[in-house]
Amino acid sequence: MLTLIRPLFPYLHRYRRDFFWGGLSIILSNLVAILFPQVVGMVIDGLNTGVTRHKILIYAGMLIAVTGVKGIFLFLSRLILIGISRDIEFDLRSDLFRQLERQQASYYHQHRTGDIMARMTNDLNAVRMLLGPAIMYSANTLLFSIGALFFLLRISPFLTLVALVPLPLASILVQALGRRIHDRFERIQAMFSEISAQAQENFSGARLIRAFAQEEAQVASFDLANREYIRRGLRLVQMMGMLWPTLEFILGLALAITLLVGGHEVLTHRITVGGFVAFNTYMMMLTWPIIAVGWVVNLFQRGTASVTRINELLTEMPTIDDKDADPKIPRDLKLRGEIEFRDLSFVYPTDAENPVEVLHSISLKIPAGSSLAIVGPTGSGKSTLVSLIPRLYDAPAGSVLLDGRPLREYRLETLRTNIGFVPQETFLFSETLRENIALGVPGASDEAIYRAAEAAHIREEFDEFPKGFQTMVGERGVTLSGGQKQRSAIARAVVRDPRVLILDDALASVDTYTEEQILNELRRIMQDRTTIFISHRISTVRHADRIAVLVAGRIAESGTHEQLLARDGYYAGLFQKQLLEEELAVAT
Repeated sequence: MLTLIRPLFPYLHRYRRDFFWGGLSIILSNLVAILFPQVVGMVIDGLNTGVTRHKILIYAGMLIAVTGVKGIFLFLSRLILIGISRDIEFDLRSDLFRQLERQQASYYHQHRTGDIMARMTNDLNAVRMLLGPAIMYSANTLLFSIGALFFLLRISPFLTLVALVPLPLASILVQALGRRIHDRFERIQAMFSEISAQAQENFSGARLIRAFAQEEAQVASFDLANREYIRRGLRLVQMMGMLWPTLEFILGLALAITLLVGGHEVLTHRITVGGFVAFNTYMMMLTWPIIAVGWVVNLFQRGTASVTRINELLTEMPTIDDKDADPKIPRDLKLRGEIEFRDLSFVYPTDAENPVEVLHSISLKIPAGSSLAIVGPTGSGKSTLVSLIPRLYDAPAGSVLLDGRPLREYRLETLRTNIGFVPQETFLFSETLRENIALGVPGASDEAIYRAAEAAHIREEFDEFPKGFQTMVGERGVTLSGGQKQRSAIARAVVRDPRVLILDDALASVDTYTEEQILNELRRIMQDRTTIFISHRISTVRHADRIAVLVAGRIAESGTHEQLLARDGYYAGLFQKQLLEEELAVAT
């Protein structure tokens, strides 16, 4: 058991003082509880010798005092221990979220979001129950059982031996069913993860499902998974259904034996009536601890299974980190923006079993303050190339340099603070427009946000919204058009005042007029700063200081707009094609 909960030791150690006071409260509450049957027996024997008003008042006061003191310590033990379990749940949830935030992008390609959410909700709740109720009731059961056994033996060793004969059956039953409960709960949690993942994907892809009229198909698929989850849950309930009634039957058998044998002991004057009442009171008070054994075993089995699943997240170390960072480089360093790719070849880390090079021997230098445009057919590695600059993926050591230093020598915070990145797939949070634009710059003023929105040619549209920049955009920006989302992302990058601006096909959803307006603003803002464009439109890239043509992961051509046209290669063919499309559009 200790091995299974070892990952929780640091959290338990953090609250060791609270555990001490909680444990002390449990000990005191059980000591008083153990004395209660003794007081009852003493009262019965005392009243047998004669009943007086004085005796009744004294005995009633004793019973009230014992019950009251027990209640106080029982309240304190629950308050402290259940409170600790809530605190540890908070710490675990915070650590899990922090750990997940540190993971590289490829981590989320390999792990389903629904599975992660299931571990952070269902599994975390099972761990809380393990650390709170399971520990508390285990301690109560152990302490009271030991104390009760001591007094039972004092009252009548023979009667105790006879009454406890059926109880070892309970231990055997718990051992036999405990492992099965554990295994079945693990399978239930795995199925819950599958259901969560399926639901999350359906909610995220709601538009696509409706567009392809797949509502009924998805409902049927979810129904199938849900039925499997219910089937596994019912199998666990069946197991628990066998455990609890059997424990109650064993306890009832012990009570029946106590009444039969104990009654004979009273008749033969081997024990007093008060002693017999005290004995039966102990047996009745043992009812809940023995029944609780089954519930506690269930909590332990569920909890330990969940600890394993949570620990898998906690021990998954990010592959992109600051371990190679140079501590001499200041965190707030402002970079010049010179970028160099030096004989760069790259394979995605998820393709370790079947490695396929996405980029091949790329050598390219982008002077600080200049602009580079990258064009090429779909799948040629353009997005992959620019994703290596902010270390969304890690290039081979020394193959990508910034201001003459390998990227890994910079802290991630320093590196990414200097870069404004607009990815191909725009993501907006379910917050206001202002909060989405100010992401990463929490202290951004309204003026800075408005200027960034103007640069992205979006301010006028947002001002027309009923609540302006305080408008909620909905999950993933569902209330905005594709062009509005892209321009919001551009404003978000600009407000960071970056030394390097990367636009990964960030103008694909805007018209050519708006595109020209945005590019003019960006050229003004990004003077003396490095800008990298990825686009399929010649109109977007033609004014760049340099244009690189990427084909099948290799640089096929490189030069200015005029130089590439003169070479009559891929770029020139793309230019002629788009020129023809424009002429046809005008003609029609």
